[in-house]
Amino acid sequence: MASFEDFQKIDLRVGKIIEVKDFPGTRKLSYKLKIDFGKEIGIKQSSAQLCDLYSKEDLLNRLIIAVVNFPPKSIAGFQSEVLVLGVPDKDHKCVLLKPGKEIDIGGRVY
Repeated sequence: MASFEDFQKIDLRVGKIIEVKDFPGTRKLSYKLKIDFGKEIGIKQSSAQLCDLYSKEDLLNRLIIAVVNFPPKSIAGFQSEVLVLGVPDKDHKCVLLKPGKEIDIGGRVY
């Protein structure tokens, strides 16, 4: 079982997707994302399997929630620096978590 102290080690932040590109060469259709997390963290990149439910236009300028303090992960030669969070829908496709209101990017989830 995870403790509250374990939870506090995970840095969850609000980011704004500022660039979306196709990511050819992956097993599952994916996008390459650039996400702005504000002055403290800056711009990070991530890959995400969101093509089933979201177009590039749907994602651009969208607020998301991501884990920003996991080590980078290499995916098909691309360094994914953050983990964008979502939950599966009834068809097991990723639905993004997002803030319910317009809030400042970089805000920490607690």
